[in-house]
Amino acid sequence: MTPTEHTVSVNGFELRYQLSGHGDPLLLLHGFLGSGDTWSTILGGLDRFDQHYQLIVPDLRGHGGSTNPGGEFSVRQSALDIFALLDHLNIERFRAIGMSGGGMTLLHMATQAPHRVQAAVLISATTHFPEQARTLMRGTTEEAQTEDGWTLMRTLHHHGDEQIRALWRVAQGFAESQDDMAFTAKDLASITAPTLVVHGDRDPFFSLDIALSIHDAIPASWLWVVPNGGHMSLVAEGLSDQFVVTATAFLRGDWPST
Repeated sequence: MTPTEHTVSVNGFELRYQLSGHGDPLLLLHGFLGSGDTWSTILGGLDRFDQHYQLIVPDLRGHGGSTNPGGEFSVRQSALDIFALLDHLNIERFRAIGMSGGGMTLLHMATQAPHRVQAAVLISATTHFPEQARTLMRGTTEEAQTEDGWTLMRTLHHHGDEQIRALWRVAQGFAESQDDMAFTAKDLASITAPTLVVHGDRDPFFSLDIALSIHDAIPASWLWVVPNGGHMSLVAEGLSDQFVVTATAFLRGDWPST
């Protein structure tokens, strides 16, 4: 089914989102520097999931077709933005998949309003920004980008090169952020949704120890370690088919209880 595009004004900016399919709502949250359009590439088409669910695929603040007039971005605020979208759509309870920055947004959502999240899949997410990630973030400058990098970003983001520069500035600024991503085990223990944690064992941003700590802290959680997988290893390792099968079974509850 071809997705339909929409825009809604929430929290002082214009948020672009796509809708596709029918059934219970499933929210797909892209990573930082990506957009909702990246899900079609990752999954090999949204119809892989929209046969079972109504997909809600937003562009986070300042990404893709969404605006960001104030220029500021935090993951905590991103969660509030997505809740505002869901309220606009009259969706109270939902399932969700979040990748990298989208997974971090989903962690905020699942701790801010645990009763609203029915099931969650976290891909390459983190509780905090370790020094290895901060080092890479400091290198996210306009000068460091290749022509191929510019070309890719221009296909994802709809508001011109200044939007792209602004995103790189935010990514670089994450290196000094201390309180936006600072989840404790107690915070994570408040998450009531069944949660599947997917992580590459060679993620250069967030080590496997972080994924293990998320799995240990969330009461109803399962861990899928991708051998030799890097950051967002579903893309790098060509695991989209396996992911769709696994995530579909998990989201509908066809999963062992122990």
